[in-house]
Amino acid sequence: MNRVWRKWGTILAATLFSFCRTGPQPQNHGLRVVATTGMLADLVQNLGGQGVEVEALMPSGADPHLYKPTQNDVARLRNADLIVFNGLHLEGKMIEALEKLARFKKVVAVGDSLPRKFLRPTQAGEFDPHIWFDPKIWAEAAKVAARAMHRCNGDSGVFERAKAYQNELEKLDAELRAALDSVEVRILVTAHDAFGYFGAAYGFEVVGLQGLSTSTEAGLRDVARLVDFIVERKIKAVFVESSVPPRTIEAVATGCRQKGWKVRIGGTLYSDALGPKGTQAEKYLGMMRYNVRTIVAALK
Repeated sequence: MNRVWRKWGTILAATLFSFCRTGPQPQNHGLRVVATTGMLADLVQNLGGQGVEVEALMPSGADPHLYKPTQNDVARLRNADLIVFNGLHLEGKMIEALEKLARFKKVVAVGDSLPRKFLRPTQAGEFDPHIWFDPKIWAEAAKVAARAMHRCNGDSGVFERAKAYQNELEKLDAELRAALDSVEVRILVTAHDAFGYFGAAYGFEVVGLQGLSTSTEAGLRDVARLVDFIVERKIKAVFVESSVPPRTIEAVATGCRQKGWKVRIGGTLYSDALGPKGTQAEKYLGMMRYNVRTIVAALK
């Protein structure tokens, strides 16, 4: 993995220096952006003005850790003026395709472009890719995306829109903090370790059944370990995730009941994907509000 990452880092660094080699395009040029995840697509949409067409590669509910691009996906990426992806190994199955595209396409990896002080290191010497769960860090991601978009079409208005969106994120952060005031015992147990940035931002101890990636399924030993933790700490509720099958968390709840502790499933949290169209969680701001409301209702 480290060898692949070093290779990808070299290609990415070269790409970031030259991904708009032809110089800014006229401001009236339609900019076609393909973002890997719904969170990134929503971010870019907030930054783009008229004439910016944004498309999310992965559908609602898709697990970015496991997502493999189809031939149609590759065609969509090839036709984009700018490709925006998370990086930090989130799109693990897409590395090869992105490596190839980065040789001749305009590409930016938002997470890899952030200063390291904003990132949560892991025991494996890498970084947690779930950066969107802290609105303040997501505001920094907006700066990265805005610079990439400006280099592609020369639209200076993107910086004004980025500033406006950063103000929205600041308001969101204050709103979430106020909503979470009623939660005294702040232990968040979920299907996989996606909420580390959320926990660091809002004072939660976060425990995931699976690790940062869902590429390896949880085993019986993992389930037993989490059951013991929940029973010992007398945790009231655990949460499934929209992009992870619920069976493992359901197995944990069953194991707790067998040990005499009734833990309930507090609801479904949106972790690695936004919600379906027509729901509150179809946009980033709504997704964060929905998650916090669900957490508060289960844990307060």
